[in-house]
Amino acid sequence: MAEFNIALVKGDGIGPDIIDEAVAVLNEIGNIYGHTFNFEDAVAGGRAIDLYGEPLPQSSVDICLKSDSVLLGAVGGPKWDDLPGHLRPEQALLGLRSKLGLYANIRPATLFPPLSSACPLKDSISRGGVDLVVVRELTGGLYFGAKGRDRTEDMGEAAYDTMYYTEKEVERIGRIAFSLARSRRKKLTSVDKANILESSRLWREVMHRLSAEFPDVEYSDMYVDNASMQLIRNPSQFDVIVTENTFGDILSDEASMLTGSIGMLPSASLGDGIRGLYEPIHGSAPDIAGKDLANPLAAILSAAMMLRLSFNLTEEADCIERAVMNTLSDGIRTADISGDIFVPVGTKAMGEAVRKRLKK
Repeated sequence: MAEFNIALVKGDGIGPDIIDEAVAVLNEIGNIYGHTFNFEDAVAGGRAIDLYGEPLPQSSVDICLKSDSVLLGAVGGPKWDDLPGHLRPEQALLGLRSKLGLYANIRPATLFPPLSSACPLKDSISRGGVDLVVVRELTGGLYFGAKGRDRTEDMGEAAYDTMYYTEKEVERIGRIAFSLARSRRKKLTSVDKANILESSRLWREVMHRLSAEFPDVEYSDMYVDNASMQLIRNPSQFDVIVTENTFGDILSDEASMLTGSIGMLPSASLGDGIRGLYEPIHGSAPDIAGKDLANPLAAILSAAMMLRLSFNLTEEADCIERAVMNTLSDGIRTADISGDIFVPVGTKAMGEAVRKRLKK
Protein backbone atom coordinates (compact mmCIF):
# COMPACT_ATOMS: atom_id res chain seq x y z
CA MET A 1 0.00 0.00 0.00
CA ALA A 2 1.32 3.44 -0.92
CA GLU A 3 0.16 7.04 -0.62
CA PHE A 4 0.69 9.73 -3.27
CA ASN A 5 -0.05 13.45 -3.42
CA ILE A 6 -1.18 14.67 -6.84
CA ALA A 7 -1.65 18.28 -7.88
CA LEU A 8 -4.57 18.81 -10.26
CA VAL A 9 -4.33 21.62 -12.78
CA LYS A 10 -7.74 21.20 -14.38
CA GLY A 11 -7.28 24.25 -16.58
CA ASP A 12 -9.80 25.60 -19.06
CA GLY A 13 -12.51 24.38 -21.40
CA ILE A 14 -12.89 20.61 -21.23
CA GLY A 15 -9.97 20.34 -18.81
CA PRO A 16 -12.15 19.91 -15.70
CA ASP A 17 -14.43 17.44 -17.52
CA ILE A 18 -11.64 15.03 -18.45
CA ILE A 19 -9.55 15.41 -15.29
CA ASP A 20 -12.57 14.49 -13.16
CA GLU A 21 -12.78 11.17 -15.05
CA ALA A 22 -9.05 10.53 -14.67
CA VAL A 23 -9.34 11.18 -10.93
CA ALA A 24 -12.24 8.74 -10.66
CA VAL A 25 -10.16 6.07 -12.41
CA LEU A 26 -7.22 6.68 -10.06
CA ASN A 27 -9.52 6.42 -7.04
CA GLU A 28 -10.82 3.08 -8.32
CA ILE A 29 -7.25 1.87 -8.87
CA GLY A 30 -6.59 2.89 -5.27
CA ASN A 31 -9.54 0.79 -4.11
CA ILE A 32 -8.38 -2.24 -6.11
CA TYR A 33 -4.69 -2.14 -5.19
CA GLY A 34 -4.86 -0.55 -1.75
CA HIS A 35 -3.25 2.79 -2.59
CA THR A 36 -4.29 6.27 -1.46
CA PHE A 37 -4.24 9.20 -3.88
CA ASN A 38 -4.60 12.66 -2.36
CA PHE A 39 -5.56 15.46 -4.75
CA GLU A 40 -5.12 19.23 -4.46
CA ASP A 41 -6.34 21.75 -7.04
CA ALA A 42 -3.91 24.30 -8.47
CA VAL A 43 -5.31 27.09 -10.64
CA ALA A 44 -3.42 27.92 -13.86
CA GLY A 45 -4.09 29.08 -17.41
CA GLY A 46 -7.07 31.17 -18.44
CA ARG A 47 -8.96 30.58 -15.21
CA ALA A 48 -5.99 31.90 -13.25
CA ILE A 49 -5.89 34.99 -15.47
CA ASP A 50 -9.56 35.64 -14.73
CA LEU A 51 -9.11 35.14 -10.98
CA TYR A 52 -5.63 36.53 -10.32
CA GLY A 53 -4.57 38.45 -13.42
CA GLU A 54 -1.73 36.07 -14.27
CA PRO A 55 -1.55 32.59 -15.86
CA LEU A 56 0.54 30.93 -13.14
CA PRO A 57 0.18 32.25 -9.58
CA GLN A 58 2.97 31.39 -7.14
CA SER A 59 0.45 29.62 -4.91
CA SER A 60 -0.22 27.13 -7.71
CA VAL A 61 3.51 26.63 -8.28
CA ASP A 62 3.91 25.87 -4.57
CA ILE A 63 1.15 23.24 -4.70
CA CYS A 64 2.82 21.55 -7.67
CA LEU A 65 6.28 21.67 -6.07
CA LYS A 66 5.12 19.86 -2.96
CA SER A 67 3.23 17.21 -4.94
CA ASP A 68 4.54 13.83 -6.06
CA SER A 69 3.29 14.59 -9.58
CA VAL A 70 0.96 16.87 -11.50
CA LEU A 71 -2.04 15.95 -13.65
CA LEU A 72 -3.08 18.69 -16.07
CA GLY A 73 -6.17 19.07 -18.26
CA ALA A 74 -5.81 21.76 -20.93
CA VAL A 75 -5.31 25.52 -20.90
CA GLY A 76 -6.21 28.36 -23.20
CA GLY A 77 -9.03 29.38 -25.49
CA PRO A 78 -10.21 32.22 -27.74
CA LYS A 79 -11.26 34.26 -24.71
CA TRP A 80 -7.60 35.05 -23.98
CA ASP A 81 -6.18 35.16 -27.52
CA ASP A 82 -5.77 38.94 -27.58
CA LEU A 83 -3.66 39.14 -24.43
CA PRO A 84 0.06 39.99 -24.74
CA GLY A 85 2.39 37.00 -24.95
CA HIS A 86 3.52 37.01 -21.32
CA LEU A 87 -0.10 36.86 -20.13
CA ARG A 88 -1.33 34.12 -22.46
CA PRO A 89 -2.65 30.95 -20.73
CA GLU A 90 0.02 28.88 -22.48
CA GLN A 91 2.64 30.64 -20.35
CA ALA A 92 1.36 28.54 -17.47
CA LEU A 93 2.66 25.42 -19.21
CA LEU A 94 6.05 26.94 -19.94
CA GLY A 95 6.24 28.23 -16.38
CA LEU A 96 5.36 24.89 -14.81
CA ARG A 97 7.92 23.05 -16.92
CA SER A 98 10.57 25.53 -15.88
CA LYS A 99 9.66 25.66 -12.18
CA LEU A 100 9.46 21.86 -11.93
CA GLY A 101 12.67 21.34 -13.88
CA LEU A 102 10.98 19.30 -16.60
CA TYR A 103 13.05 19.05 -19.76
CA ALA A 104 11.82 15.87 -21.47
CA ASN A 105 8.39 15.44 -23.03
CA ILE A 106 7.38 11.86 -23.79
CA ARG A 107 4.49 11.41 -26.21
CA PRO A 108 3.49 7.87 -27.15
CA ALA A 109 1.48 7.43 -30.35
CA THR A 110 -0.24 4.06 -30.40
CA LEU A 111 -2.96 2.98 -32.79
CA PHE A 112 -5.29 0.78 -30.74
CA PRO A 113 -6.44 -2.11 -32.97
CA PRO A 114 -10.16 -1.35 -32.38
CA LEU A 115 -9.53 2.13 -33.81
CA SER A 116 -7.64 1.02 -36.93
CA SER A 117 -10.48 2.22 -39.17
CA ALA A 118 -10.07 5.74 -37.75
CA CYS A 119 -6.46 6.02 -38.88
CA PRO A 120 -6.26 8.46 -41.84
CA LEU A 121 -3.65 6.32 -43.59
CA LYS A 122 -4.66 3.70 -46.14
CA ASP A 123 -4.95 0.14 -44.88
CA SER A 124 -1.79 -1.05 -46.60
CA ILE A 125 0.18 1.33 -44.37
CA SER A 126 -1.82 1.34 -41.12
CA ARG A 127 -1.92 -2.44 -40.82
CA GLY A 128 1.84 -2.30 -40.26
CA GLY A 129 0.94 -0.73 -36.92
CA VAL A 130 1.69 2.53 -35.16
CA ASP A 131 3.52 2.17 -31.85
CA LEU A 132 6.09 4.89 -31.39
CA VAL A 133 7.20 7.45 -28.84
CA VAL A 134 8.43 10.98 -29.51
CA VAL A 135 10.90 12.24 -26.91
CA ARG A 136 11.02 16.02 -27.20
CA GLU A 137 13.47 18.36 -25.50
CA LEU A 138 11.35 20.90 -23.62
CA THR A 139 13.38 23.75 -22.22
CA GLY A 140 15.79 24.80 -24.99
CA GLY A 141 15.76 25.76 -28.64
CA LEU A 142 13.71 28.47 -30.30
CA TYR A 143 11.05 28.61 -27.61
CA PHE A 144 13.56 29.60 -24.92
CA GLY A 145 16.42 31.20 -26.86
CA ALA A 146 17.03 34.93 -27.14
CA LYS A 147 14.30 36.70 -29.06
CA GLY A 148 13.42 40.24 -29.95
CA ARG A 149 12.65 42.82 -32.62
CA ASP A 150 14.75 45.32 -34.57
CA ARG A 151 14.18 48.09 -37.08
CA THR A 152 15.86 47.85 -40.45
CA GLU A 153 16.72 50.75 -42.70
CA ASP A 154 14.73 49.59 -45.72
CA MET A 155 12.81 46.40 -44.82
CA GLY A 156 10.66 47.55 -41.93
CA GLU A 157 10.52 45.79 -38.59
CA ALA A 158 12.44 42.54 -38.07
CA ALA A 159 12.00 39.78 -35.51
CA TYR A 160 14.35 37.00 -34.44
CA ASP A 161 14.31 33.82 -32.34
CA THR A 162 17.51 31.96 -31.45
CA MET A 163 17.85 28.18 -31.47
CA TYR A 164 20.40 27.60 -28.70
CA TYR A 165 21.51 24.28 -27.20
CA THR A 166 24.28 23.18 -24.85
CA GLU A 167 25.95 19.79 -24.72
CA LYS A 168 24.40 19.11 -21.32
CA GLU A 169 20.88 19.79 -22.59
CA VAL A 170 21.35 17.42 -25.51
CA GLU A 171 23.03 14.74 -23.43
CA ARG A 172 20.33 14.58 -20.75
CA ILE A 173 17.47 14.28 -23.25
CA GLY A 174 19.53 11.75 -25.19
CA ARG A 175 20.01 9.53 -22.16
CA ILE A 176 16.28 9.48 -21.49
CA ALA A 177 15.60 8.54 -25.14
CA PHE A 178 18.23 5.80 -25.26
CA SER A 179 17.00 4.35 -21.96
CA LEU A 180 13.40 4.39 -23.18
CA ALA A 181 14.39 2.70 -26.44
CA ARG A 182 16.26 0.05 -24.45
CA SER A 183 13.01 -0.74 -22.57
CA ARG A 184 11.02 -1.01 -25.81
CA ARG A 185 12.13 -2.39 -29.19
CA LYS A 186 15.69 -1.05 -28.90
CA LYS A 187 15.56 1.34 -31.82
CA LEU A 188 16.22 5.09 -31.64
CA THR A 189 15.95 7.70 -34.41
CA SER A 190 17.44 11.13 -33.72
CA VAL A 191 15.82 13.86 -35.80
CA ASP A 192 17.70 17.07 -36.63
CA LYS A 193 18.61 19.43 -39.48
CA ALA A 194 22.38 18.99 -39.32
CA ASN A 195 22.86 19.83 -43.00
CA ILE A 196 21.76 23.42 -42.25
CA LEU A 197 21.76 24.23 -38.53
CA GLU A 198 24.84 24.48 -36.31
CA SER A 199 22.73 23.58 -33.27
CA SER A 200 21.76 20.37 -35.03
CA ARG A 201 25.39 19.56 -35.75
CA LEU A 202 26.14 19.80 -32.03
CA TRP A 203 23.00 17.73 -31.35
CA ARG A 204 24.22 15.00 -33.69
CA GLU A 205 27.75 14.96 -32.24
CA VAL A 206 26.42 14.41 -28.73
CA MET A 207 23.96 11.74 -29.82
CA HIS A 208 26.67 9.84 -31.65
CA ARG A 209 28.83 9.95 -28.54
CA LEU A 210 25.95 8.63 -26.42
CA SER A 211 25.19 5.82 -28.87
CA ALA A 212 28.52 4.21 -27.97
CA GLU A 213 27.22 3.80 -24.41
CA PHE A 214 24.09 1.99 -25.63
CA PRO A 215 25.42 -0.60 -28.09
CA ASP A 216 22.26 -2.70 -27.76
CA VAL A 217 20.13 0.15 -29.19
CA GLU A 218 19.97 0.48 -32.98
CA TYR A 219 20.67 4.16 -33.63
CA SER A 220 20.11 6.30 -36.73
CA ASP A 221 19.94 9.97 -37.75
CA MET A 222 17.19 11.50 -39.87
CA TYR A 223 16.59 15.02 -41.15
CA VAL A 224 13.36 16.54 -39.86
CA ASP A 225 11.84 17.05 -43.32
CA ASN A 226 12.41 13.38 -44.14
CA ALA A 227 11.05 12.33 -40.74
CA SER A 228 7.80 14.23 -41.34
CA MET A 229 7.40 12.35 -44.62
CA GLN A 230 8.38 8.95 -43.21
CA LEU A 231 5.79 9.21 -40.43
CA ILE A 232 3.14 9.13 -43.14
CA ARG A 233 4.91 6.80 -45.56
CA ASN A 234 5.93 4.09 -43.09
CA PRO A 235 5.25 4.83 -39.40
CA SER A 236 5.96 1.24 -38.37
CA GLN A 237 9.70 1.84 -38.94
CA PHE A 238 9.86 4.02 -35.81
CA ASP A 239 10.20 2.96 -32.21
CA VAL A 240 11.56 5.98 -30.30
CA ILE A 241 12.18 9.37 -31.91
CA VAL A 242 14.26 11.97 -30.07
CA THR A 243 14.45 15.56 -31.23
CA GLU A 244 14.71 19.19 -30.17
CA ASN A 245 11.88 21.38 -28.95
CA THR A 246 10.37 22.87 -32.11
CA PHE A 247 10.78 19.78 -34.28
CA GLY A 248 9.31 17.66 -31.49
CA ASP A 249 6.32 19.93 -31.10
CA ILE A 250 5.46 19.51 -34.78
CA LEU A 251 6.30 15.83 -35.25
CA SER A 252 4.47 14.68 -32.12
CA ASP A 253 1.28 16.40 -33.30
CA GLU A 254 1.69 14.76 -36.70
CA ALA A 255 2.20 11.36 -35.08
CA SER A 256 -0.88 11.84 -32.91
CA MET A 257 -3.17 11.97 -35.93
CA LEU A 258 -2.01 8.50 -36.99
CA THR A 259 -3.85 7.08 -33.98
CA GLY A 260 -7.29 8.14 -35.19
CA SER A 261 -7.91 11.03 -32.81
CA ILE A 262 -5.89 13.55 -30.87
CA GLY A 263 -8.28 12.72 -28.03
CA MET A 264 -6.41 9.43 -27.51
CA LEU A 265 -2.90 10.75 -26.84
CA PRO A 266 -1.35 11.13 -23.37
CA SER A 267 1.99 12.72 -22.56
CA ALA A 268 4.52 13.04 -19.76
CA SER A 269 7.00 15.81 -19.02
CA LEU A 270 9.89 14.64 -16.86
CA GLY A 271 13.07 15.93 -15.25
CA ASP A 272 15.73 14.39 -13.05
CA GLY A 273 13.44 13.33 -10.18
CA ILE A 274 10.30 11.22 -9.99
CA ARG A 275 7.91 14.17 -10.23
CA GLY A 276 6.34 14.65 -13.66
CA LEU A 277 3.66 16.68 -15.38
CA TYR A 278 1.12 14.47 -17.14
CA GLU A 279 -1.41 15.77 -19.63
CA PRO A 280 -3.37 14.89 -22.76
CA ILE A 281 -1.95 16.61 -25.82
CA HIS A 282 -5.26 17.97 -27.11
CA GLY A 283 -6.52 21.49 -26.54
CA SER A 284 -9.18 22.93 -24.28
CA ALA A 285 -12.04 22.72 -26.85
CA PRO A 286 -14.15 25.42 -25.16
CA ASP A 287 -17.02 24.86 -27.60
CA ILE A 288 -17.83 21.52 -25.96
CA ALA A 289 -16.80 22.34 -22.38
CA GLY A 290 -19.31 21.19 -19.78
CA LYS A 291 -21.47 19.44 -22.39
CA ASP A 292 -20.43 15.86 -21.57
CA LEU A 293 -18.95 15.42 -25.06
CA ALA A 294 -15.17 15.34 -24.55
CA ASN A 295 -13.09 12.18 -24.85
CA PRO A 296 -11.46 11.52 -21.43
CA LEU A 297 -9.26 8.63 -22.59
CA ALA A 298 -6.12 10.72 -23.17
CA ALA A 299 -6.39 12.10 -19.63
CA ILE A 300 -6.99 8.61 -18.25
CA LEU A 301 -4.00 7.25 -20.19
CA SER A 302 -1.93 10.18 -18.91
CA ALA A 303 -2.80 9.04 -15.38
CA ALA A 304 -1.59 5.57 -16.33
CA MET A 305 1.71 7.05 -17.53
CA MET A 306 2.04 8.81 -14.18
CA LEU A 307 1.59 5.53 -12.31
CA ARG A 308 4.24 3.84 -14.44
CA LEU A 309 6.88 6.55 -14.87
CA SER A 310 6.69 8.51 -11.60
CA PHE A 311 5.27 6.02 -9.08
CA ASN A 312 6.69 2.76 -10.48
CA LEU A 313 3.22 1.17 -10.34
CA THR A 314 3.55 -0.84 -13.54
CA GLU A 315 0.81 -3.36 -12.80
CA GLU A 316 -1.65 -0.59 -12.00
CA ALA A 317 -0.75 1.28 -15.21
CA ASP A 318 -1.20 -1.92 -17.21
CA CYS A 319 -4.60 -2.35 -15.58
CA ILE A 320 -5.77 1.07 -16.78
CA GLU A 321 -4.43 0.58 -20.30
CA ARG A 322 -6.04 -2.85 -20.51
CA ALA A 323 -9.36 -1.39 -19.37
CA VAL A 324 -9.16 1.28 -22.08
CA MET A 325 -8.43 -1.37 -24.71
CA ASN A 326 -11.35 -3.52 -23.53
CA THR A 327 -13.68 -0.52 -23.51
CA LEU A 328 -12.80 0.23 -27.13
CA SER A 329 -13.04 -3.45 -28.08
CA ASP A 330 -16.56 -3.48 -26.68
CA GLY A 331 -17.54 -0.73 -29.12
CA ILE A 332 -17.80 2.12 -26.64
CA ARG A 333 -16.84 5.41 -28.27
CA THR A 334 -17.04 9.13 -27.72
CA ALA A 335 -18.07 11.28 -30.70
CA ASP A 336 -14.53 11.95 -31.92
CA ILE A 337 -13.84 8.23 -32.49
CA SER A 338 -17.34 6.91 -33.20
CA GLY A 339 -17.30 7.32 -36.97
CA ASP A 340 -20.44 6.22 -38.79
CA ILE A 341 -20.65 2.87 -37.00
CA PHE A 342 -20.95 3.48 -33.26
CA VAL A 343 -23.46 5.46 -31.21
CA PRO A 344 -21.30 7.85 -29.18
CA VAL A 345 -21.38 8.09 -25.41
CA GLY A 346 -20.52 11.10 -23.28
CA THR A 347 -17.50 11.92 -21.18
CA LYS A 348 -18.93 10.52 -17.96
CA ALA A 349 -20.20 7.32 -19.57
CA MET A 350 -16.79 6.67 -21.13
CA GLY A 351 -15.06 7.18 -17.79
CA GLU A 352 -17.56 4.86 -16.10
CA ALA A 353 -17.03 2.22 -18.80
CA VAL A 354 -13.27 2.24 -18.16
CA ARG A 355 -13.77 2.00 -14.39
CA LYS A 356 -16.04 -1.03 -14.78
CA ARG A 357 -13.30 -2.82 -16.70
CA LEU A 358 -10.54 -2.22 -14.16
CA LYS A 359 -9.51 -5.67 -12.92
CA LYS A 360 -6.29 -7.09 -11.52
